[in-house]
Amino acid sequence: MRFFLLLLLLPSLLFAQQLPPVPQAPSVAAKSFILTDFATQYVMTSSNPHERIEPASLTKLLTAYLAFDAIKQKKLSLTQVVPVSKRAWRAPGSRMFIQPDKPVTVDELLRGMIVQSGNDACIALAEAIAGSEDAFAEWMNREAQRLGMKNSHFTNSSGLPDPQHYTTAYDLTLLAAAVIRDFPEFYPLYSIKEYKYNNITQANRNRLLWTDPFVDGLKTGHTEAAGYCLVTSARRNDRRVISVVLGASSEAVRAAESQKLLNYGFQFFDTVRLYEKNQPVATMPVWKGAQEKIEAGFTQDLFLTLPKGHAQHLQATLESSEPLLAPIAAGQQLGTVNVTLAGKPVGAYPVYALKDVPVANFFKRSWDSLQLYFK
Repeated sequence: MRFFLLLLLLPSLLFAQQLPPVPQAPSVAAKSFILTDFATQYVMTSSNPHERIEPASLTKLLTAYLAFDAIKQKKLSLTQVVPVSKRAWRAPGSRMFIQPDKPVTVDELLRGMIVQSGNDACIALAEAIAGSEDAFAEWMNREAQRLGMKNSHFTNSSGLPDPQHYTTAYDLTLLAAAVIRDFPEFYPLYSIKEYKYNNITQANRNRLLWTDPFVDGLKTGHTEAAGYCLVTSARRNDRRVISVVLGASSEAVRAAESQKLLNYGFQFFDTVRLYEKNQPVATMPVWKGAQEKIEAGFTQDLFLTLPKGHAQHLQATLESSEPLLAPIAAGQQLGTVNVTLAGKPVGAYPVYALKDVPVANFFKRSWDSLQLYFK
């Protein structure tokens, strides 16, 4: 038997009449772009998000991700001295200017890669982690697939052009979110405005770090084929959004178009918490259990991103199979909350038992069995 229960959302979400219009997204001068909410991965606007492009130095987001993971797994340490190979020393393109005869630490290489966009730093880190850059590229592709980057493939650690080196705006927003989510202790590196190494000071190429106080990352990229690219994240109050702009015509344009997207996301969308983790959203009857009822809820906070003014039009119903029979373990799925907006489906979210319900004694089980038989 299927059981349906209308759930109460926030008091302010009741008695709404009509959906307000959603303001049109800004036009963006880029080959592809996407704007997402960090907490929900909701796409607020996009154009050609799955089109394959050359990522240029945006590749370094994945190189950094693997380096952060190696440190977390204690395969590297920040103070560890890394040998500089001739391949790293002779890296073309942007560099932090490491030298074979000068010791350099993992911490210095991370800053040189993230702030100065040093291709030489990328190769040195790749060799330290995997033994060679070619082996490291295999790690990159495995990790990209694990992160859900289904339309990406990498052949090197720095983003130098190669026909088999590509990604998409959508995949890059997944990667940026993973960097922020999985390594919050390293994420502040992306807000550093300049870094000095080997007596050479280089500025971070992300102009928005200077012009928008809410921007705290992430990475720029540029090659002739890729154009000017920028992955940006900004946080206002408790809300974070991520923008990806690929194939702009100049540094100034990629910064301006990214700013447009960030402003649109913050001004016209809200992210609301519908339910708090480990708090009951419904109480359900249990048969043959030591307790007659069980509380159902979410194991993580449930957030939704919506155009401003739309949240009060949400409705939620709990759907579950009955009867629920003991034993029931905490964390066991009990049903699904179906959320709709003005009658249209938004999503279906599993709810779980918040506590254990052990089996009742023999007499209670027998009585419940009789009741179920005649129900």
